[in-house]
Amino acid sequence: MPRTLVVMLKEPRPGRVKTRLGRDIGMTRAAWWVRHQAARLLRRLDDPRWRLVLAVAPDHAGLASRVWPPHLPRVPQGRGDLGARMARILRRDHGGPVIIVGADIPGITAAHVERAFRALARADAVVGPAPDGGYWLIGLRRTAAMPAGLLEGVRWSGPHALADTLAGMTHLRVARADVLQDVDSAADLPAQTCGGEISRPRAATGNA
Repeated sequence: MPRTLVVMLKEPRPGRVKTRLGRDIGMTRAAWWVRHQAARLLRRLDDPRWRLVLAVAPDHAGLASRVWPPHLPRVPQGRGDLGARMARILRRDHGGPVIIVGADIPGITAAHVERAFRALARADAVVGPAPDGGYWLIGLRRTAAMPAGLLEGVRWSGPHALADTLAGMTHLRVARADVLQDVDSAADLPAQTCGGEISRPRAATGNA
């Protein structure tokens, strides 16, 4: 069956993306980081072993954007919280297993994705944990309809996101992918400069 990898993306507009990171390093620098991090990620994950699809937001701006590679198909994320938007992607008829990742995980490689797809050969679902209690990857084998209520009632952007998601998967066989770190604040940034990306900045000091 064909495999589909979906990368969730937001237009890199200052003040609209990575606002927690922006509070540390400035909103313009945070948007710059998002743009260049996503570009490198898409180059790494554009692989013949799966179909790469971009789930974009805001819907109209993302579909018309010139920021993202024009050869990759795009779908709108639509309305709702993160769970509603991911559930909408998972419900689409992809014709086979589907995996969703975010664009803010610098460590993702094609090898990580391949291992997650292989895990779906023996499981109904796969999740990739993050050290902070969230997760960077979720996927379904899609041999049956998506379970009702999946990704509802999850406490996002906190230490309970993975546990809440797994609580809604008790009737599924769930495999775990590699543990990877996402970027929420300056402390999470890789300490490097690459392709114009900002190096790890010092957190703002002296604020009351």
